[in-house]
Amino acid sequence: MEATRVIVIRHGETAWNVDTRIQGQLDIPLNDTGRWQAARLGRALAEEPVTAVYSSDLSRALETARAIAAPLELPVQTDAGLRERGFGTFEGLTFAEIDRDLPEQALLWRRRHPEFAPEGGENLLRFRERVTGTAGALATRHPGELIVLVAHGGVMDILYRAATGQELQAPRSWQLGNAAINRLLWSGQGFSLVGWSDLSHLTEATRDEFGT
Repeated sequence: MEATRVIVIRHGETAWNVDTRIQGQLDIPLNDTGRWQAARLGRALAEEPVTAVYSSDLSRALETARAIAAPLELPVQTDAGLRERGFGTFEGLTFAEIDRDLPEQALLWRRRHPEFAPEGGENLLRFRERVTGTAGALATRHPGELIVLVAHGGVMDILYRAATGQELQAPRSWQLGNAAINRLLWSGQGFSLVGWSDLSHLTEATRDEFGT
């Protein structure tokens, strides 16, 4: 199978990113900074030979994807498999509120226990299966081509780990910046890392909050 080049992008900034509030699968829109970042992405990728743009169906990702797709004159195809991790009862809470009100759960979450899930949410094992399965299936449709996947911080984290062989519980030492350009290669056997966290198209600092 001919390899597929994949650009994976976390959505632009939202007000809840700024507040360190867990969004999960709640449909939170971009803020003004996020819309600016999305426009900059569109300019940065306008000359790339992209053949398809896929996005999470949550509006913060979808709006970002549309800004990328418009200069390329491509449609955006949505896939719920690219959604952020479901955080259940954590959704809508800030990091500080989780630490204060749910200390035992907060410890399991911060230690990245693979089988822990907030009530109504996904554990990391199921999340990894969903994300890698979806991304791999989409890449398999486009051998020899370049595609864009627009999703969320948690999705970026899973894909980085898949491409580098990092365990789910390994401490994060890489960035998940809003609107960063990340590049992977899909061989049919899995993902490999080409480049990560390119922010050269942005002139203002982006935020990287865990799990948002």
